[in-house]
Amino acid sequence: MNKHADAGRPRTVRVITGASGQIGGVLTRALADKYGPRQVRAVFRKRRGTAADLDIAWVKGDILDRESLIAAFAGAETVFHLAALVSIGSVRAREFHRTNVLGTRNVVEAALECGVKRLVHVSSIHAYDQHPLNEVLDESRGPADSPREAPYDRSKAAGEVEVRRGITRGLDAVILNPTSVLGPCDGAPSPMGQLLLDLHRRRLPALIAGGYDWVDVRDVVAATMAAETRARCGENYLVSGHWHTVRELADLCRQATGVPAPRLQFPMFAARLWAPCQVVLDRFRGRPPLYTPASVRVMAHANRRISSAKAQAELGFHPRPLAESVRATYRWFDEHGMLAVRG
Repeated sequence: MNKHADAGRPRTVRVITGASGQIGGVLTRALADKYGPRQVRAVFRKRRGTAADLDIAWVKGDILDRESLIAAFAGAETVFHLAALVSIGSVRAREFHRTNVLGTRNVVEAALECGVKRLVHVSSIHAYDQHPLNEVLDESRGPADSPREAPYDRSKAAGEVEVRRGITRGLDAVILNPTSVLGPCDGAPSPMGQLLLDLHRRRLPALIAGGYDWVDVRDVVAATMAAETRARCGENYLVSGHWHTVRELADLCRQATGVPAPRLQFPMFAARLWAPCQVVLDRFRGRPPLYTPASVRVMAHANRRISSAKAQAELGFHPRPLAESVRATYRWFDEHGMLAVRG
């Protein structure tokens, strides 16, 4: 037994990495409601996000610093690993690898060192090969580990390999793979939250063709919490919502806010050609890009048939309609004064 396992002491603490993110903030609040704030410990590096008001144990740490994780995980019943580098911009492959692979390796090592009872690793649908696009994508699909895959996708697949290596060494771990997350408590905001804000501010001159599978952050958190006790060790669970075109999403935003959606829509070939120019233009204006080559590629090559049947059967997962998520997101933005902010 290692010195950090706290043998003989009851384990009641739940630890979250990535509590400052959207999913992490909602999860942290839900865990505090369920177990009490004294039983929740959140690892943060710089900011605390939407859960900053909670009277929980905030621990300064970094997933790239294994010793800080060992200190944070000591005596933990469960660790929820959400910290990751997520970007649709021009992030270099080594940066993705550093955070999403080496960082996950440190989390696994620290969990083993501390005798954590269960690790719930929240990965991404991007860890899976999206092709063939016309076939159902479920947990039997192969990983996104080929050179043709985007660096982010490869890093998420490689991060799951680190978790599986920990499982072979005795770690009880499960993996969740959500699709694109949308919903309230989006303080940063996320790229999806920014898209909704841009639509409300009529900042988008045109939409692009394509679409994606969007899932509500609250449903992802419910599945994540269920995975603590109901998921089978070593298993993946796809946590998907509903596939919609970008036009359909924009129409739902119009219904929620009354702000007209752009009428113009770029075909995919035009969006691919213009995306690099848009990045340069927005960088010159000092604001986040409206869309990037990476985001256009994702919209063009997203699988429409992602199955969450396994999560529904084993975790009680039930995704709500996207329209409900859009309304809740705008309501949260309004309550927090974000609809009036322009940038």
